[in-house]
Amino acid sequence: MAASYEDRVLRVLTYIHDNPAGDLSLDALADVAAMSRFHWHRVFRALTGETCAQAVRRIRLHRAATCLVRSDRAIPDIALSVGYPNPISFSRAFSEAYGSSPAAFRKAGQFRPAHPEFQTGGYPMHPITTRTEPARRVVALPHQGAYSKIGKSFEAFGALCESRKLWPQVGPVLALYFDSPDDVPEDQLRSFAGAEFRGGVAPEGMEELSIPGGKTAVLTHKGPYSGIEAAYHSLFGNWLPESGEEPADKPSYEIYLNDPRETAPEDLLTEICLPLK
Repeated sequence: MAASYEDRVLRVLTYIHDNPAGDLSLDALADVAAMSRFHWHRVFRALTGETCAQAVRRIRLHRAATCLVRSDRAIPDIALSVGYPNPISFSRAFSEAYGSSPAAFRKAGQFRPAHPEFQTGGYPMHPITTRTEPARRVVALPHQGAYSKIGKSFEAFGALCESRKLWPQVGPVLALYFDSPDDVPEDQLRSFAGAEFRGGVAPEGMEELSIPGGKTAVLTHKGPYSGIEAAYHSLFGNWLPESGEEPADKPSYEIYLNDPRETAPEDLLTEICLPLK
């Protein structure tokens, strides 16, 4: 597939993530892609596996879900910030996607104020095992900024894999996180969105990284990605102090066991992997 079409898709995905409250109609996105609307929707679906409307809805509602559990903003304000000026329409769309109203989702997600270190022990427990993980060769795209917004890089990574027919060479989809949000300013956080790679030369435009493998604590989180932050607090605040284990000087990473485009948010499975000494 011509690189120019890749560029158009990546430009549109970035635009959706950066402008969730903006005009994301098919005509507007076709303009961003600099392509006729009559053919643009077919190109987008062929390269991403989703229609433009499906991608816009999923990205907007994921942003809303994250805001619900990471902030105390009023629900109508959150709805407006992700392109739903009518709170009733937002509630209906959110409930269809997440299986509960925004208010119930916020309550179940256990919203915490900005300093969770003063509330250790209050996070939900998750299954945690210790196992020996294999070494992994990874290809990925970099992301800088809030970890909750790494989805932008995942959208681009998936589009490149689709357009270049890389999926047969790709293993588990994963993300690596190099900084602690408690120590590094949010806009400077470094992470990578990609997958284990079983092909030859790393694809152009992607970075190659390695995960050494070895003894690893693995927390299995079931549910929307917006709940992963609380799962980290459970891993570090509940499990680690009682485990007798010590983290290795290596980045943590997440392995995504199913596809958010095909899986209900409550059924998403994520393994949070903490390398140990």
